[in-house]
Amino acid sequence: MDLSNISTIREVLTRHGFTFSKKLGQNFLINPTVCPRMAEACRAAAGVGVLEVGPGIGVLTTELAARAEKVCAVELDSRLLPVLSETLAAHENVHVVQGDVLKLDLPALLAQEFPRLKIAVCANLPYYITSPVIMKLLESRLPVESLTVMVQKEAAERLCAAPGTRACGAVSAAVWYYAEPELLFPVGRGSFLPSPNVDSAVIRLRIREQPPVRTADEASFFRVVRAAFCQRRKAAVNAVSAGLSLPKATVQAAFQALCLPETMRAEQFSLEQFAALTDRLYPVH
Repeated sequence: MDLSNISTIREVLTRHGFTFSKKLGQNFLINPTVCPRMAEACRAAAGVGVLEVGPGIGVLTTELAARAEKVCAVELDSRLLPVLSETLAAHENVHVVQGDVLKLDLPALLAQEFPRLKIAVCANLPYYITSPVIMKLLESRLPVESLTVMVQKEAAERLCAAPGTRACGAVSAAVWYYAEPELLFPVGRGSFLPSPNVDSAVIRLRIREQPPVRTADEASFFRVVRAAFCQRRKAAVNAVSAGLSLPKATVQAAFQALCLPETMRAEQFSLEQFAALTDRLYPVH
């Protein structure tokens, strides 16, 4: 079954009475060149299990199944289950799980689906849940080697923006803490059915074995980062003070001890500086 052929897709969806849901951000990939590139980029191969989030009608799933040892595809929309049963019928190494990836016990799911396999994540993520899904996958510290995902182009640039650069935000800093991000290639809006109003891009996040910086309290580190970026137009001294409900004098003292200019904004901080500021504001005795 040629799942990149629009006529074939429409025929299958019509046969199952399926209509696209704007609420779920459903835009199915139909460009025949993109999915093979994504499957190769995530290094799907024998001995590798791939977790896919939101398989849609199974276009990317098919490419992953042709390369990987096993594919576990998590699909929220139960209406797509009979569609996937048809489109993936030829692939015995695919298991479709109906559920919300943000609510599933992912460590348990991966342990059940991929015993003794290397694991990668590969997905065409709906725009409206891009950051929540990526952060859950990262924060859960899953036994995963990489995340290869397609997201909105602007989100891709933001997620890959390095700390200390103007485009960096709180999510960017968190991504760099957990992974090494890389912008792989753009994907035009005409590659989807229905066509969205924006372009996309594929990024790969290589999971770090250890964070690039050490801090005495990781939870406090992320609170400081979020507070600093919450009011990014303000000097970080003021943003951190307001965001963490700390006296401004306390934050100023920490800046002075670290020789940080009080005019610095969040986007100018390196991860090392955020870690050092955290340890000054929240010393562990």
